[in-house]
Amino acid sequence: MKKTIQLLDGPIFPSLTKLALPVVGASLVQMAYNMVDMIWIGRVGSNAVAAVGAAGMYLWLSNGIASLSKVGGQIKVAHSLGAGDHEDAAVYARSALQLGIFTGVLFGILAVLLHGPLIGFFNLNSPEVIGQAEIYLMITSGLVVFNFINTIMTGIITAMGNSQTPFLATCMGLGVNFLLDPVLIFGMGPFPEMGVAGAALATILAQAIVTFTLAFSVRKDRMVFDKIHLLQKPDRKHMATIVRIGVPMSLQSMIFTFISMIIARIIAEWGDAAVAVQKVGNQIESISWMAADGFSAAVNSFIGQNYGAGNMRRVRKGYRVASVITIVWGIFCTAILLFLPQYIFRIFIPEQELVPMGVEYLQILGMSEIFLCMEIMTTGAFSGLGKTIPPAVESVVLTSARIPMALILSGTALGLNGIWWSISISSFLKGVVLVTWFIIYLSKLKRKGK
Repeated sequence: MKKTIQLLDGPIFPSLTKLALPVVGASLVQMAYNMVDMIWIGRVGSNAVAAVGAAGMYLWLSNGIASLSKVGGQIKVAHSLGAGDHEDAAVYARSALQLGIFTGVLFGILAVLLHGPLIGFFNLNSPEVIGQAEIYLMITSGLVVFNFINTIMTGIITAMGNSQTPFLATCMGLGVNFLLDPVLIFGMGPFPEMGVAGAALATILAQAIVTFTLAFSVRKDRMVFDKIHLLQKPDRKHMATIVRIGVPMSLQSMIFTFISMIIARIIAEWGDAAVAVQKVGNQIESISWMAADGFSAAVNSFIGQNYGAGNMRRVRKGYRVASVITIVWGIFCTAILLFLPQYIFRIFIPEQELVPMGVEYLQILGMSEIFLCMEIMTTGAFSGLGKTIPPAVESVVLTSARIPMALILSGTALGLNGIWWSISISSFLKGVVLVTWFIIYLSKLKRKGK
């Protein structure tokens, strides 16, 4: 493994950025991963995009379940390492992986058995789209255990102060995905044309490569992983702690996905083209929130270790530094979405009649990118303190507001754009509320002498 970064002392900006940049880079690579898929799928047609968009909702749902193990494991590994207890850190890491593998396999089995009703929820119009969505769901969600393992191991390794290894592993996965997508989607050489199924297989094979790369990279680690034996009897105490910490964020993520699924069903009333536009638009918009999510993971580890060491002054300074970086990034993303939407959207769907709809989506969502980024980063900061309930509560309440807002606004002259505005307005409110909440919480800790 690469040398870990010292998070407990020294200048904050260099330490935080050295940890954050590979994490952000890995998130951007993951975004590129998804975008490569979407670019190739877009060449198949808008029906294929709509199919992947519907089935992909369940991958979002699986990420919420994976976060149960990832969040709890990452936080407690960081706290244990900050306190100098490597043995305890290893037990938390092992427990997180055991729980993640179990839930990943269970999710995969259920996705395969219930693929029909799961896709039926979206009330898609075309039998072709429905069939493609079911195939994509069974492959990607059926073998989602690789993604579970990758998510958890990335969290643990980052908590150790090493963000380079997950970044390099993710890059390898992107390379595999980039090479396999056109081969399996359109058929080359001995490989037949597989369409959406080919895109799904390329994704799974890439994720498997990441899993084996991470496993190979940590084989000589002496801090945590050399003490992990997955076949060992699960430790109930440590697993219960992981579940207690991880449940709020996991529920928040899953509820967020359920709400997004309901929104997707509302969008489906406007036709499969609207579903395709939302899917592509979301992929483009992910340039902001996936990078912010990567930075959130770095902030989580930084604050987690320093909180475990009892250094609250460094926690507060770290959050201020992180806020400045996040705001700058949010401004950049807002500018891209507001001023270059047409050129970006055409990369994914060349069908001219869909471009104006895509431009409107990107410009409306672009209004709230700064606030979205700040909310995501602050979620990581709260989690680093072991406080996962505040961001979960805030997210559930304000994300839920999207449903009545979407129904009301789409019934006005705004039409479909009313749905986009419901998402943008809620993102603005979420950013303002959570940042304010965190600042107040830090002030209370300071008054208590922490």
